[in-house]
Amino acid sequence: MSEISRLVIAAPSSGSGKTTVATGLMAALTAKGFVVSPHKVGPDYIDPGYHALASGRPGRNLDPWLVGDDLIVPLLAHGAAGADIAVIEGVMGLFDGAASPHGSSGAGDSRGGDLASTAHVARLLDAPVVLVVDVSGQGRSVAALVHGFMSYDTRVRVGGVILNRVGSPRHERICREALDEMGIAVFGAIPRSEVAATPSRHLGLIPPAERSARAVDAVAGMGELVAATCDLESLVRLARSASTLPGRTWTAREAVGDLTGAGAGTDVVVAVAGGKAFTFGYAEQAELIEAAGGTVALFDPLSEQSLPAGTRALVLPGGFPEVYAAELSANEPLRRQVAAFGGPIVAECAGLLYLCRELDGRPMCGVVAATAAMTGTLTLGYRSAVAVRDSVLTREGERYHGHEFHRTRVTPSGDAEPLYRWRGGADGYGGPSLAASYLHLHWAGAPHLAARLVSRARH
Repeated sequence: MSEISRLVIAAPSSGSGKTTVATGLMAALTAKGFVVSPHKVGPDYIDPGYHALASGRPGRNLDPWLVGDDLIVPLLAHGAAGADIAVIEGVMGLFDGAASPHGSSGAGDSRGGDLASTAHVARLLDAPVVLVVDVSGQGRSVAALVHGFMSYDTRVRVGGVILNRVGSPRHERICREALDEMGIAVFGAIPRSEVAATPSRHLGLIPPAERSARAVDAVAGMGELVAATCDLESLVRLARSASTLPGRTWTAREAVGDLTGAGAGTDVVVAVAGGKAFTFGYAEQAELIEAAGGTVALFDPLSEQSLPAGTRALVLPGGFPEVYAAELSANEPLRRQVAAFGGPIVAECAGLLYLCRELDGRPMCGVVAATAAMTGTLTLGYRSAVAVRDSVLTREGERYHGHEFHRTRVTPSGDAEPLYRWRGGADGYGGPSLAASYLHLHWAGAPHLAARLVSRARH
């Protein structure tokens, strides 16, 4: 059983200001001395980076598609250990989720298309929801909008709203009066402001790792904005009204269990790429690698000319290598070392591009016999993929639930059997020492991946 004060920040639709409010609330509460545990619904990597800046703790994802319903409460409890309050930012609109359930996720709490939605996660966590509503262009109609969201699924407890992009004191008064007539609590009214604006590009917000001091300033601005315009005490009271959560707390050691086999220790160095070009990763991956007997060594392919000393396995996560293709290509000593590396390599999306022979015409590592290039088409969505061959991570016939998110295309130089197939698609390159694909996986949902990687590196 876990006593976790918790709050979900949701919205009627994307673009309503969830990230600004959630990040600002984390920063404002942290400034007041609260220990805040930051979480994000869905597979998003970028928002958790801002959450981490705001709270000083790792941003963590809660996604029933990637890990299954049964792990959502344990993962929240894991992330929130030692925290005073958990703030969970939603994804898209409150009820927007995957198109249809997949049978192995235990998705009985979802209602058709809202699998992996904010509402789905809020129900699993029995957490109160605060709806961030963009009121630009409306007045009293906001009450009808919120009433609709509150009545659509009564299993989701909408505790009140925060009005965003309020045009004037009169505009705020009109909205508040209409909501008050409906008995709907208003926890804040945020005026139209560019104080906390976060710049975007082809895949959304620019990750905080790429903005350094500007990201810190933006998060500070969000915190000051929320502190000045929202009722923090009432929001904390709402979070504390959440029920006691049943069940266990997730731990990497328990998840890996006996999968590591004999000879487990911490002697296997697993190099994990980071820096500005490789910013997409889930915090639990490193924890699982270490629980399986590895020692995680971070390195930056943009600036470091060699792999960490003693590297026995290499993990290349997602990110934006296309933005830094020239710099990655210019680091020829590291590219040559990766090309000659004999240990296991795991690469997701950005990592796959880095392993190709070239990216946008610039030489890369050449581990994968393919070329990569930017395109104008966004490829986005959940995938229920089946491994069609063995690899360092997978065994033929195993099913994995992942996520694809990119604007690039990889073209193999010849015929190659893919690593994964799913309805309408196929992808990836695999072998005894390689698993490279566009597919992003959350290893908490498949902890044997960490055990297999470390075991292969050791033996």
